[in-house]
Amino acid sequence: MGVVIGIDVGTTTAKVIAVDTASGWRIAAFREYRLAEPQPRWQVQDPKMVLDAVDGALAEVVAACAGSAIDVIGVGSAMHGLVGLDEDLRPVTDIITWADTRAHAEAAELRAAGRGRELLHLSGTPVHPMSPLVKLMWFARHDQPTASRAHRWIGLKDLVLLHLTGRVVTELSTASASGLLDLSTRTWADSSLELAGVRREQLPEVLPTTALLELSREAGGRVGLPAGIPVNTGATDGPLGNLGTGAIEPGIAGLSMGTSGAVRTVVEEPKLDEDGRLFCYALTDDAWVVGAAISNGGVVARWAGEVYAPDVPAGPLRDIQVMAMASAVPAGSDGLIMLPYLLGERAPLWDPELTGSYLGVRHAHGRGHFIRAAIEGVALQMSSLVDVLDTVTPVTEVRCTGGVFRADLWRQVMAATIGRPLVPTDDAEGSALGSAILALYATRQVDSLAAGLELLSPAGEVADPIGVSEADRLTYSGLRARAAHLLGAYDELQSYLETLETQPRL
Repeated sequence: MGVVIGIDVGTTTAKVIAVDTASGWRIAAFREYRLAEPQPRWQVQDPKMVLDAVDGALAEVVAACAGSAIDVIGVGSAMHGLVGLDEDLRPVTDIITWADTRAHAEAAELRAAGRGRELLHLSGTPVHPMSPLVKLMWFARHDQPTASRAHRWIGLKDLVLLHLTGRVVTELSTASASGLLDLSTRTWADSSLELAGVRREQLPEVLPTTALLELSREAGGRVGLPAGIPVNTGATDGPLGNLGTGAIEPGIAGLSMGTSGAVRTVVEEPKLDEDGRLFCYALTDDAWVVGAAISNGGVVARWAGEVYAPDVPAGPLRDIQVMAMASAVPAGSDGLIMLPYLLGERAPLWDPELTGSYLGVRHAHGRGHFIRAAIEGVALQMSSLVDVLDTVTPVTEVRCTGGVFRADLWRQVMAATIGRPLVPTDDAEGSALGSAILALYATRQVDSLAAGLELLSPAGEVADPIGVSEADRLTYSGLRARAAHLLGAYDELQSYLETLETQPRL
């Protein structure tokens, strides 16, 4: 065995990791890029900017390997991206990211027509503006000139594979997150193609996530590698995140928290809950990730800190000071509850138009209460998803990753709220490590994903679960019951909040 490289092309960062399978030596490189909003609801990226970032991080890692033989390159990326290509395979659109909600009306129309559950159970992808299916409907209706110029439609991962190999292909994981795949046949669904207004030949061939391509001569020249090195088609960042953090065994869920958040567990075949609250995406042919994502994660706490503590100076100590304010408030925020839907919401309501609110405001509540209630609101949302996941496949342990968990308050609140052992993991390499593990499995250097994880994961035992006091456990158990009641009544509450938005200003 030699060196394996894993790539993770995220929403704002390209991460590349190289691991020497013999010695365990590893090196990582990162390149950041921006998410642009040229119009309200649009969240896009320049394809060249992202691909240049991939090349830069990959070239840095290759140079650091100092001539060591590279066995294979594995590729992972964020889900739900969409890019149109012309006949010469040049982009005619930006990368339309998962965060883009321009197709909110199309998603609402499908759900109002009763198609939401049908399409979810067909494809594994919820009906939401993030879905490439719904994005394609938007292009067919609102930007016909671009739709006519698009000879092919591909995803973010597919764009990276084209850049590295010259091949227009996709793989099962990206396809299963498109809303266009039939999970039962694992081919493009005719009914979804008709809805999207695209022809089958406009979409790439669906390969296994373990398929191997070859690095092109042009790509090799850009990053300092010889042509012909195997490039594993790989998977998407969510499933790879579970793999990279070891959340692949029965009963173990992976919880990730950044700007947004998600909770997922691995099953042997596609599974969904009857009420349509979960997604189901592929890791390999016989390993599927079932779970759910929220749009409002760490961004909510950051917003609360900016609004309620604007006097705290920017800098490395700001987050510590803001967390200290919230930590001085008792668990439960003295009765203050936040519904944290600042950016609409994905699971479990799948409604990009939802708005957030604080409930139970009293004169005694200070800014620390509002900040802590924001953190607790996010944790309650995540705990509700763990409970839904538990109805599909039992969850006995949750492994958490994400920068927010560097703060003790986040760890304590989340551990007390989910009601199950919460084990922190090191996610510095996350999905990029998952890409490397899957690449080893694809090249048959290991005979299972678990063996690849054991070979490449950092040495050391799994950390102990985060300790929770009995008082906090009881407090958050009561909060979970109150939050479940509020969630059940949210349609009525949301209708009232919408009337407030339409009231004339005095």
